[in-house]
Amino acid sequence: MRWLVSFCALALLGLVHALSSAGNRLLVVIEEAGDRDKYSQFWGDLDVRGYKLTFESPKNENLALFRHGERTFDHIIILPPKSKGLGPSLTPNILLQFINQNGNILLTLSGESPTPAAIATLLLELDIHLSPGRSSVVIDHFNYDASSAPEKHDVLLLPPPSPLRPDVKNYFATQGLIAFPRAVPQELGNTSPYLAPILRAKSTAYSYNTKNEAETAEDPFAVGEQISLVSSMQARNSARFTVFGSVEALENQWFNAKVKGLDGKESKTANRAFAKKVTAWTFLETGVLKVGKVEHRLSVTGQGSSNNASLAQLGDLNPKIYRIKTDVTFNIELSEYSYDHLLPLTIPSADALQLEFTMLSPFHRLNLKPISHTVNGTVFSTTFRLPDQHGIFAFRVNYKRPFLTNVDVKREVTVRHFAHDEWPRSWRISAGWTWIGGVWITIIGWVAFVAVWLWSEPAIERSSGKKTQ
Repeated sequence: MRWLVSFCALALLGLVHALSSAGNRLLVVIEEAGDRDKYSQFWGDLDVRGYKLTFESPKNENLALFRHGERTFDHIIILPPKSKGLGPSLTPNILLQFINQNGNILLTLSGESPTPAAIATLLLELDIHLSPGRSSVVIDHFNYDASSAPEKHDVLLLPPPSPLRPDVKNYFATQGLIAFPRAVPQELGNTSPYLAPILRAKSTAYSYNTKNEAETAEDPFAVGEQISLVSSMQARNSARFTVFGSVEALENQWFNAKVKGLDGKESKTANRAFAKKVTAWTFLETGVLKVGKVEHRLSVTGQGSSNNASLAQLGDLNPKIYRIKTDVTFNIELSEYSYDHLLPLTIPSADALQLEFTMLSPFHRLNLKPISHTVNGTVFSTTFRLPDQHGIFAFRVNYKRPFLTNVDVKREVTVRHFAHDEWPRSWRISAGWTWIGGVWITIIGWVAFVAVWLWSEPAIERSSGKKTQ
């Protein structure tokens, strides 16, 4: 009976840790303990998904993100503070160190109060820019909630996010409108490949400084789809950082609330579903790729001599050495983690998974095609001929796309020349027939010449008369 109880406990523990591939220790940084009840549904959704929530104030002197050089939390949610900073335990340098050690952060902003300078400095390090005054909100006179913001027009009604590109999977699609009250505008740098917008404003939106007493905005910070309302950053180590521009959108009153557009039609918001998808991506529940088996081998067994038979010529799996100009097959198995289980990876039709056979630069860059499926993975494969170049080469799959963890697989092999007894005989090379014919013609001609010379001795004439003086 005791072993049955232990087995059930381990099974429940596995379910708790199954949702996030990076752990379930979640720190919630909230300055006012009384504000926790505003987001009770949000906390409840996280708790149901297996996260162990720890609520701390940024003013707590005992708060520490590291102990003995290791992270004490796997994920952090930072709610906007009312003070000027986040305290000595949450400085920009410490938060960046947390990301460098594979920690994930969800940072929320609010247009109710100016953004602290420490948060603006952190975002600037990641090439995410806020308005100079750090007190702007997004206004849209054509896409707002007529029931809650009939005059200020600062409660945006937005459709679900569309795919960023045709070759990028959409992890944030929902059913219904998303209500975004008093959102803080963000502008992403153009040079960083690690940034991607999750939710943009409509083309009719603009940023407005709340400290400005004028009724119209002159020279706004950003307009239209330049404004990012929810921004994402995935580092080179696949750690994720998300900026949520409206913490009010996570409050209970906006989860499945009724809103009214300019057409007078009422509809329920999709804030709860959208919050789930954003947190799931941020905390590595979705968009996580896992590499399974990586195999390479000769596609056809070599025909070398028995005295010089090598592992590659015998067709073994993953040999260390190949011969030039031989056909090789490469296979790789990839899976995608989705909430609590692995699924076979599906590449969008507009995208391609590629293999590079490279030394200092790629000699081949080939598309990998799916050839089979396992229970939780897809096997991609390609066959090609090795180049006529010896040296140290590498099979490399370098797949990096927005909203997906990075895949960089490299397998080094040696490519050698032909052995002395592996070269084809001269008579098997059609281009050498002319030279072989020339050699034999020369030999035959020389033998014929010698024969003719030996058997063609001139006759000696003898005189019959006496010699006279």
